[in-house]
Amino acid sequence: MTAGATLSRKLSIVFALLLLACCGASAWLQMRSSGQYEQEVVQRLSGGLAARIAGSAELMARGGLNQDAVRALFGKLMDVNPSVEVYLLAPDGRVVAQDAPPGRLKRERVDTAPIRRLLAGERLPIVGDDPRGTGTRKVFDAAPLQVDGQDAGYVYVVLQGEAHDALAANVSADNVLRTTLWSMALVALLGLLAGLSAFWLITRPLRELTAAVRRFETDGIEALAREAPTFERLARSGGEIALLGDAFARMTQRITEQWRELTLQDQQRRELFANISHDLRTPLTSLHGYLETLLIKSGTLDEAERRRYLDIALGQSRKVGRLAQELFELARLEYGVVRPEKESFALADLVQDVFQKFELAAEARQQRLTPDIAPGLPVVSADLGMIERVLTNLLDNAIRHTPSGGRIEVQLRAAEAGVQVQISDTGPGIPNELRKGLFTRPAFMSGGRGDGSGGGLGLVIVQRILQLHGSDIRLVQQAEKGAVFRFQLASA
Repeated sequence: MTAGATLSRKLSIVFALLLLACCGASAWLQMRSSGQYEQEVVQRLSGGLAARIAGSAELMARGGLNQDAVRALFGKLMDVNPSVEVYLLAPDGRVVAQDAPPGRLKRERVDTAPIRRLLAGERLPIVGDDPRGTGTRKVFDAAPLQVDGQDAGYVYVVLQGEAHDALAANVSADNVLRTTLWSMALVALLGLLAGLSAFWLITRPLRELTAAVRRFETDGIEALAREAPTFERLARSGGEIALLGDAFARMTQRITEQWRELTLQDQQRRELFANISHDLRTPLTSLHGYLETLLIKSGTLDEAERRRYLDIALGQSRKVGRLAQELFELARLEYGVVRPEKESFALADLVQDVFQKFELAAEARQQRLTPDIAPGLPVVSADLGMIERVLTNLLDNAIRHTPSGGRIEVQLRAAEAGVQVQISDTGPGIPNELRKGLFTRPAFMSGGRGDGSGGGLGLVIVQRILQLHGSDIRLVQQAEKGAVFRFQLASA
């Protein structure tokens, strides 16, 4: 069973129950109001009947009431109007005279509180006890009875007696049956119409969402771009369906962006592997060639040639070792093995320490290392070892790609949220074809900026370290300078 069929069935049951409940409540209210209306009409029309009976001269005899005359009068009245029942009550409500068949009288006393309310003129209908029923209350008429100027009780007339109840039950049974059948037919018709309309209105957006998700299931990620207008239209429709459509729209956009990012990362990873393979193959091939030459010509080479071959092989071995170390370091950064342990330190002191590491290399190339540090810089909050690695990679890259007699400058300036670092050189700069993927893929060993040494994974490692610190590195363009790298560190 599908989800749509389950929802339709639930909606059908809910609509049917609601319509039945509404119809039943309406019928009950109508019957109740109709009954009260009938009682009020009968009680108003019969008002004064008990008073006329109480004023009849036939009820009196010498010394009190004429019991035979009372019974005979009551019998005539009930013959003329079978729906009424007449009783004579004592002041305390006790039945003292009546003309009920033997055994039909169920109550010997009647509550006089409703009688006093009726005589006081309260709002009708007012119901009182039925002497022929143990728990029923009916509309009545009553009047005080006086004998020789003294209160002798009440004339109590039940206006809807047993004969009325029997006839009403027979007549109402047929009416109730017909009303019930018509009500059921009406409820079924209204339920069908309301259910079909509600299903069409409510489930249409759900069907569209279901169809879109199924197309995504069959067609893959390409279907999300095509279904974006559907999700946006559902998000503007309003209500809970709009919330669901908006959630699907956001999910669609997020999945599409994540898929593009994964595709880009996968492409970058493929390029990374290709570049690393290239970077490794070149020095390994050279190393293998020179070692093989030493092995084959070991008897014919003089000491100077043997020494030159060994120096070249050792240099290529260093390149392979450096690349392997960088690759290992990048893997640790990518997979979260290394986390920054931040501390507060002065970035100017760290720059001076890194300069000392490169003094000999710069002097050997006849290069100048120039610090340009603004006074009053705030201390920064970062991982000291990682930031030292960033400066080391950038300075090493600048020294290797700056020609003899060039200058490498490290500039520190106060920024809004910390310290801005800029490292520049006077080399040939970064070729345009390498700028796009400069921080996402390694430079070829045979590429680089002119000296054939290449950049390896140094800039990729720099980018990842700064990302872990919530920062980013940019390549900026400045006149009369080669490569200019700029990043920022947050103050403590």
